[in-house]
Amino acid sequence: MKTDDLVALLSTNLEPVDSKAVVRTLCVAIAAAAIAALGIAFTSLGFRPDLTTGHALIYLTIKLTFAIGVVGLSLVYLTRLARPGGERKISPLLVAVPFLVVLVLAAISLGSAPQSHWERMIVGDEWLECLLSIPVIAIVPFAVSIWAVRKGAPTNLSRAGAFAGLIAGGVSAMAYALHCTDDSLPFIAVWYGGTIVLCTLAGAALGPRLLRW
Repeated sequence: MKTDDLVALLSTNLEPVDSKAVVRTLCVAIAAAAIAALGIAFTSLGFRPDLTTGHALIYLTIKLTFAIGVVGLSLVYLTRLARPGGERKISPLLVAVPFLVVLVLAAISLGSAPQSHWERMIVGDEWLECLLSIPVIAIVPFAVSIWAVRKGAPTNLSRAGAFAGLIAGGVSAMAYALHCTDDSLPFIAVWYGGTIVLCTLAGAALGPRLLRW
């Protein structure tokens, strides 16, 4: 068969590519990952007993707003990174906004409190549990996110892995927030923000190996 004939044969009856398929896959995957993370948090840690009180609801809202902001912005970027050359179309600095906001709020909170209270506000009672729980719970959301990204064709594997880790950390923080009773803003900034960053770094390190195609 001549080359021209082969090209003509391959180009007949072509169907348009569904450009929304990657977006749908990622959205469904993240929703499933959130359900899985909630199940893990509930069965292994349980939910805080005072969730119906006003104080608990206010700080739970702050924690969830922070984590959802991270996940939402990261998902927008990851849908682009899952496509070939998508890294050239994004400026990921916007993802830093939730972290900057919570850091500013934490600084204001520390500034309005006596210095003798600072250590208690930052360390809290559950810093070690938070440091361990969020990365561990994030394992399943990270695996699901990587599976979804592999349905696309990312070309910057480190960055795609980093955003998958960022989303996994955010989803895990959402689930852990329903258990955690440490409610100070400095605690949220340091331990929630810090563990999400750890998940991001782990994703960047694992991305080239897990997303290779």
